[in-house]
Amino acid sequence: MYYSDDVVEEVRSRNDIVDVISGYVKLQRKGSSYFGLCPFHNEKSPSFSVSPSKQMYYCFGCGAGGNVFTFLMEYENYTFPEALKTLADRAGVALPETDDSAEARRQRDRKSEVLKVNKLAARFYYYQLRAPQGAKAMEYLKGRQLSDETMQKFGLGYASQYSDVLYKYLKQQKVSEELMRESGLFNYSERQGMYDKFWNRVIFPIMDANGRVIGFGGRVMGDGKPKYLNSPETIVFDKSRNLYGLHVARSARKKYMLVCEGYMDVISMHQAGFTNAVASLGTALTSQHALLLKRYTDEVILTYDSDEAGVRAALRAIPLLREAGVATKVLHMDPYKDPDEFIKARGQEAFQERIDQAENSFLFEISILQKSYDMKDPTSKTRFHQAAAAKIAEFEQELERENYIEAVADRFQISFEGLRRMVMNQLMQGVSVPKAVTAARREQRPEKEDGLRRSERLLLTWLVEYPKLFPLVEAFLRPEDFSDEMYCQVASMLYEQLRSGELNPGKIAGAFSEQEEQRKVAQIFNTELAVTGKAEQAKAVRETIGKLVNRVMERKAKEMTAAELTTQERLAAQMEMVEAKKRLEKLKTVHISL
Repeated sequence: MYYSDDVVEEVRSRNDIVDVISGYVKLQRKGSSYFGLCPFHNEKSPSFSVSPSKQMYYCFGCGAGGNVFTFLMEYENYTFPEALKTLADRAGVALPETDDSAEARRQRDRKSEVLKVNKLAARFYYYQLRAPQGAKAMEYLKGRQLSDETMQKFGLGYASQYSDVLYKYLKQQKVSEELMRESGLFNYSERQGMYDKFWNRVIFPIMDANGRVIGFGGRVMGDGKPKYLNSPETIVFDKSRNLYGLHVARSARKKYMLVCEGYMDVISMHQAGFTNAVASLGTALTSQHALLLKRYTDEVILTYDSDEAGVRAALRAIPLLREAGVATKVLHMDPYKDPDEFIKARGQEAFQERIDQAENSFLFEISILQKSYDMKDPTSKTRFHQAAAAKIAEFEQELERENYIEAVADRFQISFEGLRRMVMNQLMQGVSVPKAVTAARREQRPEKEDGLRRSERLLLTWLVEYPKLFPLVEAFLRPEDFSDEMYCQVASMLYEQLRSGELNPGKIAGAFSEQEEQRKVAQIFNTELAVTGKAEQAKAVRETIGKLVNRVMERKAKEMTAAELTTQERLAAQMEMVEAKKRLEKLKTVHISL
């Protein structure tokens, strides 16, 4: 669907970027901008800036940036029309009706079509569970002590024992086979052709944070294998970026989230009143999951199974959550295996007590580490102390190290001073950063660009921050003098805005359709130079203009040498060069006011 530039600009102008992003990221004002922890990469120090004057955001760590539309598209994985509609609804802007022409239908986003197929399938499975053919599945779920209300809340369903029921239903609904294949709901073989992926299973619709059905999980009701079967990755389903139950948990208004292993654990916990429970989707917790959790909470309590596999899962999850800046605790369920079993045996109040008693994740790691050593053997015991000291030394802040030295010494009966000296020895030797972390940090840094482009970005940033510089800059540089086609386009739009007195950097970012282009625009308008004082800044402006003009003259000299010019054309070009040099000399004496 197409909306005019005027409509898009009205929606953008009615949604202040600081207000919108504050709903997702905790921001603090610093000078003229707001800063917070970037929601698009792991970081401990805020490098994510939001500028109310520019109506843009930019991360100095990973380079993510753009306007208010870009943010929703990146954060919520929206298409542009989805972001536009969300912001229009938020601001109370009525979007005009658009012609749904044949061309518009052909261009309609494929993602939207797959979501529609998923919605149809979810309704079909829901009906099947409550129909006579779903009696066995309903008996199974009732046996798991799930109420009708809970089953309805999570949209639970049933896939028939026959492997062509959904296929036939979607055919009746005029869904194409191509779209069926894209949905991930079907398998294909030469002998059978296309057939249902899920059959004779209880169905768990998987929803994204906004409640849209993006995939499905299916559980056998007996001893069949695999026990759980999940949708494959599709255009709408990425299991490493979604969490089961998040569409409900995000609005639970609890200061922490409970992270468990499976669908039934989440459902059982929600039924017991713990509506802040989520689970990963048939995979171990990933760094993307950790970042997703960080958007909604500052604290996670891991409620994994109490068996060896659950302990391993917790040990894998803890560093990922720590790296994302999420405080983590571990809930102990022994003698029960999982939350579902615990709640059925002991009830809601006892489970809440276990939540209140959840163990600090670092102390949990140390207690698991201790099990690898023979504490009755002096040599083995010393090695445990050294290993604990090495882990404490990984904390960057001195105060945090001191707190954990005290806690570990008290908990494991180690001399405080002895452990402290061990930690200091580790720090003196230098604790190496894991290669994976180093690589991730390298990936997060924006690509280095040459000095010329940086100078051009600096100048364009200054024009936004100090519009009074425009007459001076315009006298020396035209938009076409910039070295990159995109920079030329940005300069041209910025010059036009400055001439009309309507400075609007966010609108410039919106003029580019690709998110990567919008990120580059944000980078252009958020380039910094470490100078202090107005005199130094003025000097930097003068030197930057001079540098760029010199490069323009060098480029023109080369072009003039290579080109076949008439005598008159060559003379005119030479005169232009002489005039440029004269202006450069005058630049040395021009007063620059910031």
